[in-house]
Amino acid sequence: MSDNSTDFSNKTQPVVAVTDHNFPALIFGILLIISITGGNVLVCLSVYLEKALKTTTNYFIVSLAFADLLLAVLVLPLFVYAEFQGGVWSLNMLMCDGLMTMDVMLCTASIFNLCAISVDRFIAVSIPLNYNRKHVDHRQLILLSATWLLALAVASPVMFGINDVPDRDPSECKLEDNNYVVYSSVCSFFIPCPIMLLLYYGVFRGLQRWEEARKAKLRSSIEACRKLQHAAAATAFPPLVGTIPGPLPMPLPRIIERDLAQSRLEDIDDLMQPETPYPRQYRENSVPMLTLGQQQQRRKRAKINGRERKAMRVLPVVVGCFLFCWTPFFVVHTTRALCVTCAIPPSLMSTVTWLGYVNSALNPIIYTIFNTEFKKFFKKFLRSCCWHTLSFNRQ
Repeated sequence: MSDNSTDFSNKTQPVVAVTDHNFPALIFGILLIISITGGNVLVCLSVYLEKALKTTTNYFIVSLAFADLLLAVLVLPLFVYAEFQGGVWSLNMLMCDGLMTMDVMLCTASIFNLCAISVDRFIAVSIPLNYNRKHVDHRQLILLSATWLLALAVASPVMFGINDVPDRDPSECKLEDNNYVVYSSVCSFFIPCPIMLLLYYGVFRGLQRWEEARKAKLRSSIEACRKLQHAAAATAFPPLVGTIPGPLPMPLPRIIERDLAQSRLEDIDDLMQPETPYPRQYRENSVPMLTLGQQQQRRKRAKINGRERKAMRVLPVVVGCFLFCWTPFFVVHTTRALCVTCAIPPSLMSTVTWLGYVNSALNPIIYTIFNTEFKKFFKKFLRSCCWHTLSFNRQ
């Protein structure tokens, strides 16, 4: 009984050996916590409040934002406190084990959420008829649940005492078992990342094939319409004086104009150019194709139909930033576990850890830059908050 009491007191009594305080780390850490919390709360609110953002992909993004938000609330305050103490852990070992558990779980949940997004996108491109874009079905619920359950499973050994090794240094908070370090790194990063990259390669190969097929169909429709127009106009209208022989260009059918509205602007320019260019005066005498109202409808229709394609363009940027931020950490982390005699400076370990946490603040910024719907909501929400703040101050 006395031995058990001694072990418990060793785990709970803090050991304070602080020689220097790192104020830049404290300031940067507070700013990082505020930016992560504010940005990811906005992401969650935007999908909850904005009808246009209630898509399947964005539900996975909310799950990712929730993991980042928990990281800012549960992990970063203790990590920043330790960095402020000069890297010395002055709290008890139970809190250290809790910190390590949440750190492993939330980092794993982030990358598993990104992996789940890539699986969801691959299904959307490979089996589009069976994919539900508006509501989460049982397959997507299984994916979302699996990300968190697997992340919990990877982190669970820390909860069950694998970190409680003999001769543990109480002034340092880290994962103590090198075998578990390698295991968690492989499960959390080195296996999911190649799978995710292969899935995204499949997604964009599928999109490329779909785009080529769409362009070919559009070209054949346009050429067929041009032939009909040329044949009809040749019997009804004489050639214009002072121009090259040929019929007057006529408006294309509305169904073709709708397809043109769905393609990118540069695609439209390429496809609408005739093989033999008409002179300037011939183009000036052509019949206008669309009124202003029709052009606005085309732009609106193209925006709606292109929303999912815009969402798919932002996801590789999110994945690229994640790999850039977390790869150095896992490489250094695994190297330290495999090579016990290697001298890895504490400053390097601290730097790559900070870089990994910065990723949680980058995702909301990426959404505002590359996703029009998120950007519109963020601007509207921030403008509304500023207006209410000004009104309250005036009162």
